[in-house]
Amino acid sequence: MTVAEGALVAVLVFAAAVLQVTLFASFDLAAGSADVLLLAVVAVGLLRGPVVGTLAGFGGGLLVDVMTLGTLGVWALLYALVGYWVGRYGETTGRDRAHAVLLSALVATVAIAYAGYGLHFVLGEEVSGRRVLFDALLPALLLNLLLAKPVHALCRRTLGRGAISDRVTEVKLLG
Repeated sequence: MTVAEGALVAVLVFAAAVLQVTLFASFDLAAGSADVLLLAVVAVGLLRGPVVGTLAGFGGGLLVDVMTLGTLGVWALLYALVGYWVGRYGETTGRDRAHAVLLSALVATVAIAYAGYGLHFVLGEEVSGRRVLFDALLPALLLNLLLAKPVHALCRRTLGRGAISDRVTEVKLLG
């Protein structure tokens, strides 16, 4: 990845983090809100692979932690894990398939809700399990699925096809 591509990823993640904290976090639909930063990390992971996805997730999560004055490192860890696993999924399957973006957004939304609740519980922070896992998850999931394709299209247009799409065309099993 070139320096210019790295700068584009950083700008995308920064813009998504700022929009997430300022605009989308305040827009609640039936107790749930869209997670634009999560969708941007999913798109970067699919387009650029696990290393860039992890870095984008960590940087975006750290920005959210700092901007919301939350426990430092919680969202950085969660988004970094999402960036890594979506990047691995993008490397090992056909990332150009129509369902890859929606499936990644669905799994990432559910995983980050459960992992975030578990992490906050382990840290001893007051979090309502019913609100996080039942009341807010379904509306957030629906909003994320509605926004997944447009966010991915914006990221794909901004970043281009990239090295991952050119480098890996098919996974071959040895043996």
